[in-house]
Amino acid sequence: MSAAPTSSSSPRVLSLRGAKTLPLVKSSSLHFPLKCKFVAKAMSATGIASELAQSTAVKPPSHPTYDLKAVIALALSEDTGDQGDITCLATIPKEMDAEATFIAKENGVIAGISLAEMIFDQVDSSLQVEWSQKDGDLVSKGMQFGKVYGCARSIIVAERVVLNFMQRMSGIATLTKTMAEAAHPACILETRKTAPGLRLVDKWAVLIGGGKNHRLGLFDMVMIKDNHISVAGGVSNALKSVDEFLSKNNLSVPVEVETRTLEEVKEVLKYASENGTSLTRIMLDNMVVPLSNGGLDVSMLKDAVQLINGRFETEASGNVTLETVKKIGETGVTYISSGALTHSVKALDISLKIDTELALQVGRRTNRA
Repeated sequence: MSAAPTSSSSPRVLSLRGAKTLPLVKSSSLHFPLKCKFVAKAMSATGIASELAQSTAVKPPSHPTYDLKAVIALALSEDTGDQGDITCLATIPKEMDAEATFIAKENGVIAGISLAEMIFDQVDSSLQVEWSQKDGDLVSKGMQFGKVYGCARSIIVAERVVLNFMQRMSGIATLTKTMAEAAHPACILETRKTAPGLRLVDKWAVLIGGGKNHRLGLFDMVMIKDNHISVAGGVSNALKSVDEFLSKNNLSVPVEVETRTLEEVKEVLKYASENGTSLTRIMLDNMVVPLSNGGLDVSMLKDAVQLINGRFETEASGNVTLETVKKIGETGVTYISSGALTHSVKALDISLKIDTELALQVGRRTNRA
């Protein structure tokens, strides 16, 4: 989408267009009784990443089957149902144009700008957007950081879906940035504890916030966890089975094993010293202990890192919070994983308003602008 000319005045209703009205356009179960065209073209996340390569500094993770445009279509469909936006149909002339402004209502890291462009384009390819910020930039309370121009009905139909994605992604990116800075020199990772159906979106937000991605799913990394170990009959048996499976099937993927005690760490190291292994990373799970005085005992984690002594990547997990991540990062671990980045996200408050001045006036009255 091309950028429209910048307007110095407040966002407002622009004009009535005399263009010919199109009939109802349907895509699957999604109905848009608008004059504006809706296009839903299926594309995998790999294709999306390629498509966005020229326009965004942070590309989404590459996934072999995830269809980001289908996720957008589903989000739009659950909002419009089989009748479309009946309030728009009742109150807004079909030829009416408008401009609306994105306003940050609190400080944070903005994320989802590239996804918002995809949503607007999927609702109505004639909509035009412009931004003063990019994904990963800081925004402050009251900042106007983007505008969308075009068919008023289309803007309002897209509004909530755009904001739902942007607010969630910005919340994840904001928390990720804070934790990544505190964890340094360790790298912060998310986990698979993402919202169902939003795996790629959540992980994209982590990248925008300055974190790194853990495995995307069950297909791109072998991760031997406690239940696998219990069923396999121990750490060594599980590692041996994985090495045999990968060799037999000629697979080359990262391999991580979870350890919960120093004895398990020693068993992993002993196995690796006696066998050719595909192991690349050792998870050190719940080796930090919160103390009753509010402190944190990381001695076990430090001991494990020293035992491994750089032979494998290390990953600390368990009891990772904003308050503990700095001390965990100082132990020498390679990575720190936190499920809270995505499973306990607080959305960043953002609005999209046609009457910007009134919105800011209300925001200042309620201390949200």
